[in-house]
Amino acid sequence: MLYHLFDWLNSEGIKFPGSRLFDFITFRVLLAVLLSLFITTFYGKKLIKFLQKKQISESIREEGLAGEESKRGTPTMGGIIIILAILIPTILLADLTKVYVQLMIISTLWMGAIGFIDDYLKLRGKKLAQQRGEQYKKSNKDGLAGWFKILGQVGLGVIVGATLYFNSEVKIWREYVGKVPPTDSTVFSKEVNGKTKYFVEANNSTVTTIPFVKNHEFNYSKLLPASWRGYTWLLYILV
Repeated sequence: MLYHLFDWLNSEGIKFPGSRLFDFITFRVLLAVLLSLFITTFYGKKLIKFLQKKQISESIREEGLAGEESKRGTPTMGGIIIILAILIPTILLADLTKVYVQLMIISTLWMGAIGFIDDYLKLRGKKLAQQRGEQYKKSNKDGLAGWFKILGQVGLGVIVGATLYFNSEVKIWREYVGKVPPTDSTVFSKEVNGKTKYFVEANNSTVTTIPFVKNHEFNYSKLLPASWRGYTWLLYILV
């Protein structure tokens, strides 16, 4: 929001010392890191104390494993601290029109909701046991069912994969091989290791960037027979 506010002020001709700093991603990254550290250290400590005061703490399954006692009393729902430390700096300092930022926010909220529901059901089971005067023992039946967690994660993966493939704002650079036509405005040049190389932007591409492979690129279509390569987008989304 601050990024968009300062961008609007600059577009309206309203300028003051330091207003252009928000145009630099390095400055915004530094602010985001500092803000995230402040949230986790200052408000995180207060949230942990609040959860401990409300006796919202982690129960353990006594299986005789080494170090299991060290987890006893760990605040449940402590992941809220991490979610806030991610979302608040992002919403304040990132360019919210970017599809990658939007996907990150959706993914954080989606997985956070799954974790919240899981912890809530565990706390509810613990409270019901206390109301019945029974000693609460943690079991695999507490919280969300395993299949529901997997379904939620797979569903999010499909949303992210489909967005990355079909969204027109998602583009990758592919190196142009051959003689560049002088009238081709889709080709642009870039200095790479002291050499001028030519690239084009590609949409709906099944190419991804990964380490340890040639040119750091991998095309999912290579995993399918030539007759099936029209369905590479399905494989791309599923992976």
